[in-house]
Amino acid sequence: MCRVLGVSASGYYAWRERPPSQRAIEDAVLSERIRAIHASSDQTYGSPNIHAELRDEGSRVGRKRVARLMRQALIRGVSRRRGFVVTTRRDARQPPAPDLVNRRFVASGPNQLWVADMTYVPTWAGFIFLAIVLDVWSRRIVGWAIGEQMTTELVLAALNMATAQRRPSDVIHHSDQGSQYTSIAFGQRCRTMGVRASMGTVGDAYDNAMAESFFASLECELIDRRSFKTKAEARLALFAYIEGWYNPRRRHSALGRISPANFERSRLQPNSPMNQHLIAAPALA
Repeated sequence: MCRVLGVSASGYYAWRERPPSQRAIEDAVLSERIRAIHASSDQTYGSPNIHAELRDEGSRVGRKRVARLMRQALIRGVSRRRGFVVTTRRDARQPPAPDLVNRRFVASGPNQLWVADMTYVPTWAGFIFLAIVLDVWSRRIVGWAIGEQMTTELVLAALNMATAQRRPSDVIHHSDQGSQYTSIAFGQRCRTMGVRASMGTVGDAYDNAMAESFFASLECELIDRRSFKTKAEARLALFAYIEGWYNPRRRHSALGRISPANFERSRLQPNSPMNQHLIAAPALA
């Protein structure tokens, strides 16, 4: 073998007996920590979020080094699938609200602009539907509801949760022109709560891009990677994803690689009524 490889026998034995270098030992320790972080993210994190996690733990390590060790260990995050499914069904008898957003999903503080939408989750026992309300400022899911039909009651339940937890004043609620959002009952509820309804066009994901972005994350990180035998199993999984992972822990690139809940805590004054309410409020479905 030494003759084939062109090395000396003494050099081979010296290499075999040589202990691992300090760098190799550090890489091995770091690789195990990377594995643990990747596992705790349900194997969804790629190198940017794992690097952010290590940085917050106090590790001074470069992002390229993290990416290299992940490649060597065959550790990969999940990636989004392109495209979306249109679930909007417009009722021509009900006029839509005006578009107050015009694709400008920007807010300088909490409860200025919410986006809302619905999606479906397949199970062996049939579909269930998830309606969400998301705060544009922090990307936090502030209201959500699960049902077995795409009804006005479903989107009302999500709105009711959002208003109960956040207690907004003059917030814009932006959605598509689905019949659930253009219904008389939903419009009345918005007026009662002081919520300003806004709607984009039908079947255009860019007019409600932030809600579609959340659903894309939900799809690639949960729905595409699970097979739910029962509707109850899917409900529990959605609850765990939103309240146990996405809001409190999932790092978001648009928030400087911190979670929505941590973003809100870091931006609001500790003694402000809003911050105290955010910390104390329970997450209810």
